[in-house]
This record gives sequence, structure tokens and C-alpha cells, in this order.
Amino acid sequence: MSVTKEKYVNELIPALVKQFGYKNVMEIPKLEKIVLNTGIGDATQNQHFLDLAVEEMTTITGQKPVITRAKKSISNFKLRKGMPIGCKVTLRGSRMYEFLDRFLNITIARIRDFRGFPDGCFDGRGSCTLGIREQLIFPEINYDKVERVRGMNITLVTTAETDEEAKVFLELLGLPFRR
Repeated sequence: MSVTKEKYVNELIPALVKQFGYKNVMEIPKLEKIVLNTGIGDATQNQHFLDLAVEEMTTITGQKPVITRAKKSISNFKLRKGMPIGCKVTLRGSRMYEFLDRFLNITIARIRDFRGFPDGCFDGRGSCTLGIREQLIFPEINYDKVERVRGMNITLVTTAETDEEAKVFLELLGLPFRR
């Protein structure tokens, strides 16, 4: 069991029950999945950039990403329906907790000028989407193999009913928010 999962079971569950007064164990918020998503606009011109992004995402997560395709054609971007334009990975279970553990303890410390994640990252249903500007903050990435710096979105999907519950839950997990 990862350190984050142990922390959730031993410390977070009692703290959340005490703070919100849950009557049932199923009401307690938990992490459902983590989705990493990156868009590669250059993939319309050169397939090589998509292959590099897939390779980097596989290195970061330990799981092969799914290639996302355009839903409709946009002539100004030279984009046709069905063209590959990005990739995403959905992590669940033990891989999710291992990734979260590495993200909280190692990766966040490597972000330049980091002052915490904004409060506006919640969607109203308890999910939190964080924007990362460069993939170089992950220690698994080899600097010599990186041809282009690209960002990604990391979505933490929780079972919390409200944003307030989700924020308290993620703060207790160790996610730093701006004050």
C-alpha cells in the first residue's frame, strides 16, 4: 500500500468524519481516478510530435496513453475530423496512488515560482483540474530527449458532493492551495 493510501485510511477518514459529520462510510470522499491529458497541436503537421508525447506520458505514468482525435474539422487550424491531436491517461487503483504520491512529494517541489494551486480549479462537482506548464518537472523525463516543452492537465476526480468537501479532502491529502 502506498504512503498516500495509508494516510487516507488512517488519518483522513477520521478527520473528514469529525469535520463534516458523515453518518455513513460511503459518504466519505475518496479519490476515484486521476486523468492526465495533453494536447499536441503540432501533431496535425508532424506525427513525430505525437509519438514523443505518447512516449513521455508513458514514462510519467507507467501506463500507455490513449490517443485523442478531433471531433470536428476546423479549417483555420488545418484540422480534419478524426485526426490525432492529443493523448490522455486514466489512472485508477494502486497506480493512481503511486502517481499521486510522486506528484505530491517530488514533482510539486520542482515547479518554478510555485505558490500553490488556485482555488478556482474545481468544477462544481468535486473534481479538481490542475494545469502544468511543462513536463520537465517530472523526474522521470530525460532532459536530453525532450524536443519541445509542452504542458498538460491533471484532473483529480473525487466522490465529494461539493467543492468545499473536495478542497478539504485534497488539502488533507497534501495538495497545496493558495491562501
